[in-house]
Formats: sequence, C-alpha cells, structure tokens
Amino acid sequence: MIFSRYDPKDLEAAFGIRMSSIEGLGVGAGWGRVAPGQATSIHQHDETEFFVIVAGQGEFVVDGRSYPAQPGTLALFEPFEAHVLANTGTSDLVFLTQYWRDADRALQSARDEERLGFGDRPVFVFSTPPTPNGDLHLGHLSGPYLGADVFVRFQRMNGSEAWHLTGSDDYQSYVVDAALREGREPAETAAHYSAEIAQTLALMDITLDQYTVTNADPTYQQGLRDFFSRVVASGWATVVERDALFDAESGQYLYEVDVQGGCPGCGSATSGNICEDCGEPNTVVDLTEPWSTGSVGEPRRAPLARWTLPLHVFRNEVAAHHRLGRVPARLRELSDRIHARPALDIPLTHPASWGVSPAEADVDGQVIWVWPEMSYGFLHGIQALGTRLGRDWKAAEPEQDWKIVHFFGYDNSFYHSVLYPVLYRLAFPDWEPDIDYHVNEFYLLEGSKFSTSRRHAIWGKDILTPDSVDAVRYFLSRTRPETERTNFQRHAYETALNDTLIGTWQRWLNDLGTRVAKHYDGKAPDAGTWTQEHAAFLRGLGTRLAAITGSLRADGFSLNRAAAELDGLVSDTLRFSHLESATAQSPAWKDEARTGIALELAAARLLGQLARPLMPRFAGQLATALSLPQPTQWPHTVELLAPGSEVRLADAVFFRPSPSSGSSGHKGGSGEAGQ
Repeated sequence: MIFSRYDPKDLEAAFGIRMSSIEGLGVGAGWGRVAPGQATSIHQHDETEFFVIVAGQGEFVVDGRSYPAQPGTLALFEPFEAHVLANTGTSDLVFLTQYWRDADRALQSARDEERLGFGDRPVFVFSTPPTPNGDLHLGHLSGPYLGADVFVRFQRMNGSEAWHLTGSDDYQSYVVDAALREGREPAETAAHYSAEIAQTLALMDITLDQYTVTNADPTYQQGLRDFFSRVVASGWATVVERDALFDAESGQYLYEVDVQGGCPGCGSATSGNICEDCGEPNTVVDLTEPWSTGSVGEPRRAPLARWTLPLHVFRNEVAAHHRLGRVPARLRELSDRIHARPALDIPLTHPASWGVSPAEADVDGQVIWVWPEMSYGFLHGIQALGTRLGRDWKAAEPEQDWKIVHFFGYDNSFYHSVLYPVLYRLAFPDWEPDIDYHVNEFYLLEGSKFSTSRRHAIWGKDILTPDSVDAVRYFLSRTRPETERTNFQRHAYETALNDTLIGTWQRWLNDLGTRVAKHYDGKAPDAGTWTQEHAAFLRGLGTRLAAITGSLRADGFSLNRAAAELDGLVSDTLRFSHLESATAQSPAWKDEARTGIALELAAARLLGQLARPLMPRFAGQLATALSLPQPTQWPHTVELLAPGSEVRLADAVFFRPSPSSGSSGHKGGSGEAGQ
C-alpha cells in the first residue's frame, strides 16, 4: 500500500512554484501548490502529464486559451503541449500531478498537425519594417520578406487565419542621412522609398495584408505617444542624465549612422547602438575609439538627460517570455550574453528633429527612439488591419489569443527578442505576448556584404520579372542564410535556373507530357496493375510530403529544407521513371506501364501543391497544365490524377533563361532594415 497526503512542509521550489514528489507509484507523481497571484512557469516536456485540482481556484493556460481549474478538475497534457497553471483565487491552489514517458505517444504528438497549428487564433506575421532610405536588394528579400510570405501562404493552405504585416519605418535616422545626401526633406525621402519598397515586394509576389506608412498614418503618432506614456507610467522608464557623444566641430548629437567605433562586446567595427556581427547593443559612449562620420575631430563627451530604461533588471522576465513561443537558441544565447552585463541602461529617446516626441515634457528636442517605437508599430499594424477587416483589434488592448510571428535579420535580434518583450510587459502588465521568432543571418554577394556605397548589390527591380520571380524565390529559398551567412553568386543562380529548374524540372514535365500525348491521347491513364516498385514509389512520395510539411510548419520552418525536398521529389521521380522505362513499351507490361505513368502524374500533381508557398506562379501554371484547380489547400495524402484528365505538359513553359544582359546597376539606398 502507498499512502500519501499533501503536506506544505515538504514542498520545494520547482517550475516557478513549490512541489513535493510521491515515490513508488511506478510513474512520476507529486503534490503541488500555487500561491495566490502566482503561476507555474510555462513549460513543455516529452512526458504525458495530468493534474487533479484538490483545492483553490485558478486556470490552465494553453496556447493562449484559458480553462477553469477548480476542485475536481482533471487536465491531461499530451507531450510537448506548453501549459501554465495560475492561481486566480485568494487561497492556495493545491493539485496532484502524475507524469510518465511513452515514446510512441511522444512521437505521435510531435507529428500532430492540430497541435502544431494555430486553431482559430488570429496569426499576425511580421517582417521587419524596412527603412525607406533605399530600395530592397536580394539580401533583404531573401530574409524576412520571403520567409514571412511563404509562412503565411502555408498557414492559409492549412486553414489558419494568418496575415502578413510590415510597413515603412519612416522615422529612422538613416532616412535623415539619405535625405541630406539626396538634397530632400526626410518626409519626402521616406515617402519616395516607401513606394519603391512596396513595388519591389509586389514584384517578388510578396502579398501584404497591411503596409503601414508611419509618417502618413493620421492616428499613428498619437497612438505611439500613448504607448510610450504607458511605459513611463510603469515607473521603470525615467529621465536619467548620463554621458553622450557629440561631434567635436558641429556639436551634433551622435548615434546610429553618425558614429563609428569598436563594439564593446566583440570588438568588431560597428555603428552606434547595435553591432551587426555579435548582435549586442551599445550605448555609443561605450564604443572603443569612436569617431564621428561628420568630422575628423575626436567626439566629445557631455552629460545629457534622456528617457532611459534599466533593461538589465528584466532578465527573468525575458527568459520567461522565451519559454512561451518559438525562440531559437541563437536568440536565447544573445539574451544571456546581454544580461551577463552588470548593467544596461538603454536610452528610449534621442535628440532629433525627425520623429515623434513624447507627450511628457521632461526633455526638450527629443524623439522616441525608432527601435522602441517599432514595438508599438506592430500593435498599430494589427489595429489597422482589424479596422479594414471589421475586427475589433486595438493596439491599446492586445488580446491573449493573438499569435504573433516575427521574421527579422540577426542584427535586429536584440530589439525584437529582448527589448520589445520588456516594453510590452511595462505597457500591458496583464498581457503575456505569445511570439515566435524566425531569424536569418546576413546574405553575402560574391563573398562580401551587400553595399550601397560600393554599388555592391543586386536590387530586386534588377532581377525580378514575371518570368524570373519564381526562379528567384526558389534560389533564395535554397540558399538563404538561415543558420549561418551564405553567399549569392550570379553564376550559381544561373546554374540553378538552367540546370535544375529548366534542365531537370521542366524537362521532366515536358517529357512526361510528350509520353502521355503519344501513348494515352493526352489524357491521364488510370492505374492498372501495381508492382512492388510502384508501391515503394508511392510510399516515397508520402515521405517527401511529410518532409516538406515538416519544413514549413511553425516549429521546424526552413525554406532551405523545403526547397531541397522539392528537388528531392523531382529526383526521386526521375529515377523511378528511368527504371520503369525498361518495360514501358512492352505490350506484355502495358497495365504496369500505365500505373507508372499514373504515378508520375501523381508526383507532378504533388509537386505543384507542395511548391505553392515557395513558387506560386509555377504551382498555378502546373495545376492548369494538369487540368486542376489552383491549389488552395495543403495536401495530406498523395492522390492520382483523375483518369481522363487532359494533360498539357508537353509544350508547357514554366521557366525561361535569363536575358543575356547583366544587372543594370540600379541606384538605391542601403535599406538598413536588416536582412
């Protein structure tokens, strides 16, 4: 007999609360207590676990949804379901828990499509708002914008309410720099390049559901001031006088593009406020050997009062936020590195004439720094989208069921994954934002960083046409820098276009169409007799389907893997076709031969469905050539083409060679949105 009673004296700290274990049951078990106003830390694990509420009142929170927890409630969580138990009452919430490992159940949960989806939650997918000081080049396009576009297309094909939002980050100091160089006002410069950027995104077939032009939106500035005032009202953002850097000759306040020096973290050369190499912020005065871009004299130091946030005190809050959504280890490591500093006081305002001044009158001639501003901009975008859709979404009242997904370059990581969660906590203490982060590294051009000043760039408008867009999307998906810096080489792109897309994909599809026209009067044959090789090939198509699905799901999202698996599907089919060709014309094996053709057509159909998020034009053209409707739903199985369907593949042109002329050398700004 095993007899155990809850005893608060036996409890020890665990999962953010206090628990004790029960031994001898054959499974893990224990008593737990959640004090009034407290909650367990959010967590997930490979065990199956259930809770039985014994006393008190509270709620379980799972994927942004709340469920009551009261005496007599039993809640079971499958492996990998993130969960929280919160006490909403005035007395201790006491529970019994049991948990055990079941390898088959864990694997099934890891594959569960419903768990991996977002249900009926609204999903807001943000690509970093680009800086309107220049157009977008392939480095930009390969990162946040293509990633977010493919993510949204896949989610919609799986029934999610997902939207792609971005905008024009008008109040960046880089806009002022570009305006000075071009002899225009900042507002004119921002408006010009904002329109150019929108055109380039459209050329890339990147469909935006919300594009916020911050300087043109009549409600944006007041909304930003109100958000900033909420942060100030928390008591953590205060006016602090600390040293700043100023140009030795003009006296200009130095930050961001106006100052260069050595990163205090890694030592690399960097501009003010953020290091592109290590991702760490700087406060400008901590740069080693700083120098002004406006003069040759050594910058002078002088005290300056600015609204400032002691970010270092929020280490635990940031870590708790990182346990809620998809946060790559790269970002968690950056947060640990930043919070290892003894102190990090981040200015939230800077002296400038371009930007939005706070409502508070404590400092004069300063504007809300554009990076903290962006945290509000995301919420404003949701509100603006909701207004058009007739949905009651408010920037000032973020909702717990919102699922937010961010795509950005590593040089923006500090702002997105460390600073913004803290600002949200201060502005909205009762909101726990559920955010997934997808980060990419720098995309190089022929071994060096894309550079506007050296005209070392391939601009979107130089390469994107209706004939090339899917080839560009394919190649960028195949080579984008997801885990490390990668390199765009023009000859590699041409090789992929000519040898892979034209020489392999299109050649196979044309040849398949020719064989169907010659032997089956241009109509899809019904499958006949099946061999073991046929069944094995069908099974292999199912494996490719599962692999591509896994590479586009939220938890394992990788365009590198998705594009590689599409190539693999075509390679598998070519191998199968080659093997089947030995008896394809033999009268004795005609029933087996038509099964082989039916399976090749099934592979072509599947290729079009699976390519839809990455290569929407190709997918649509392939569907038309197979007499199918446009693919709008993600396939969950491999289907044969309906017998008798007209097949028009023989002369279909899906990809065309690039024109012989090279890049036109489009002149644009640097677009410091981060790749």
